[in-house]
Amino acid sequence: MRKKWSREAFEKKFGSVEWSQNKNTPEAKEYERMSSQYSTYMEIQNGIPVLRFSCFDPWKDWMGAAFSTRLGGVSEGYLSSMNFGWKQGDDLENVKENYRLFAGAIGVSADDYVFSDQVHDTKVVSVTKEHTAGPELHRKLQGIDGLITAEENVVLATSYADCVPLFIVDPKHRIVAASHSGWRGTVGQIGRKTIEMMVQQYGSDPKDMACVIGPSICQQCYEVSEDVLSALSCVYAEDQMRQIAEPGREPGKYQLDLWAACYETLKEAGVPPKSIQVSGVCTCCHKDLLFSHRATAGKRGNLNGFIWKKVRKALP
Repeated sequence: MRKKWSREAFEKKFGSVEWSQNKNTPEAKEYERMSSQYSTYMEIQNGIPVLRFSCFDPWKDWMGAAFSTRLGGVSEGYLSSMNFGWKQGDDLENVKENYRLFAGAIGVSADDYVFSDQVHDTKVVSVTKEHTAGPELHRKLQGIDGLITAEENVVLATSYADCVPLFIVDPKHRIVAASHSGWRGTVGQIGRKTIEMMVQQYGSDPKDMACVIGPSICQQCYEVSEDVLSALSCVYAEDQMRQIAEPGREPGKYQLDLWAACYETLKEAGVPPKSIQVSGVCTCCHKDLLFSHRATAGKRGNLNGFIWKKVRKALP
């Protein structure tokens, strides 16, 4: 039986329902100082916890953005319970029901989801109503890690379990985008490529944009080897690499800060630093609340990020 959560039950088990960087000390990284004005906060809708981002609150009248937890769904066992992964060993009807439940929680129709089969690449596409999944939730774009839309009621749905969600909004032209940025996508600059496509196709200006670097693995939890560091050093300057990586606990290992890397990418693409929110929520640190590949050695479900344009209300 699906467990319906209340705010009181959530706070009793997990404590705070709000996260912020809140770091203005001299030793804090630039993204920590710049993000201190924002918070990632929890809402409980229809018994389902939903993560929201204060960076996007000024535009709630025309767009929505949300991120799931592992709570409030119907999946069982290590997939308990809000699993969105089609290939994690779950019953497909459970996955579909989770998508429908979450749609009800955030006020959209599950028919309007746009799914992509993410492959840790940097291909970005602009999508419309014809790309939506439909009543059977079966239609999926292949080999795509970034989605953009200018259409209302087209809900971009991207999956995560430690990789970085990038949510990008152009409030001037009312364009929304979501990209999946693991370390390979970060090396490939998928954040910059998403912004460039918004500029080319819709006339967006990065100076008008706001971005969220969503819940994902933090630097202290993310140990990588020399080959990953070498790939990143081909893309980022030496001063940037000092923010992005530090020596690990063992020789030849490094602690990688994907949040810092994505922040640098978005900033170099022209987004004002004050308009970039880093959620500060680590999937690995909060494995009881969020799915994490690293924390469970791959035995986990998938989280999802959602971003969409709402239907414009008719004037009276």
